Amino acid sequence: MLSTTNHSRERAGFKYIYPVISRRSGGLSIGINLNTNNACNWRCIYCQVPNLTRGSAPPVNLEKFRDELHKFMSNVLSGDFYEIEKIPEKLRKIQDIAISGNGEPTTADEFGQIIKIIEGVLADIGLLNEIKCVLITNGSLVNRDYVKEGLERLGAINGEVWFKIDSATPEGIEEINQVSGTELSAINRLNISANYCSTYIQTCVFSFDGELPSNEEKTAYVNLLKEVKTRHIPIKGVLLYGVERPSLLPEAANKIKKLPENWLIDFAEEIKQTGFFVKISA
Repeated sequence: MLSTTNHSRERAGFKYIYPVISRRSGGLSIGINLNTNNACNWRCIYCQVPNLTRGSAPPVNLEKFRDELHKFMSNVLSGDFYEIEKIPEKLRKIQDIAISGNGEPTTADEFGQIIKIIEGVLADIGLLNEIKCVLITNGSLVNRDYVKEGLERLGAINGEVWFKIDSATPEGIEEINQVSGTELSAINRLNISANYCSTYIQTCVFSFDGELPSNEEKTAYVNLLKEVKTRHIPIKGVLLYGVERPSLLPEAANKIKKLPENWLIDFAEEIKQTGFFVKISA
């Protein structure tokens, strides 16, 4: 049964399309998985992708992608999706299309074409600008021209970006995302995204090996937001969320745990002091 704890990519029998009940979206989300090879250019410690490897998305069969998206959305809208009757009625409405999947979606060379296809399918079924299209990204490639073009088109079809920033320190970025990075590099990439498409910062918080996020990490994160405010980068807010499913990375086995909801609420209050909207998904 579809639930917030089961995000199987093979659920509907398609290559690129999968349905989930999403905590952050608040109901049925139609997922798009371009990284069918389980490859990503980052290796986030909380990742739930099985057998994750370093790399980029493989070539996308655009015709197959278009056919799958059109068929699946039509099936859900007509009530023909075989599991729709198992979903509580209040969660059956399509909340969004989420470009996420098993790796960083902007590593797909066809990213811009994917957005065009989504636009065409939504227009065909009469839902263009009625259903939100969300890109869930680590933002590492937003400086590339084909990604900028895709972001601009995404913004024109009621789309938005959820831009991952899990830490504002080089040490935290290396530990959590297992890449090199700095506060400045994250801010510069965030600025590009926010000026092409509506953008939220999304941040995953958790305890690791029994340790809560440190005060130093929290302070650095709040200072990053203050710098974003000072630079007038037009982000829409912060999506703060906890872990729901176990990490499948061997180096994180049994080390990542859900934080108490009160911890998230208290941290959200600190974030709000910077003047940004915050949404919590515990």
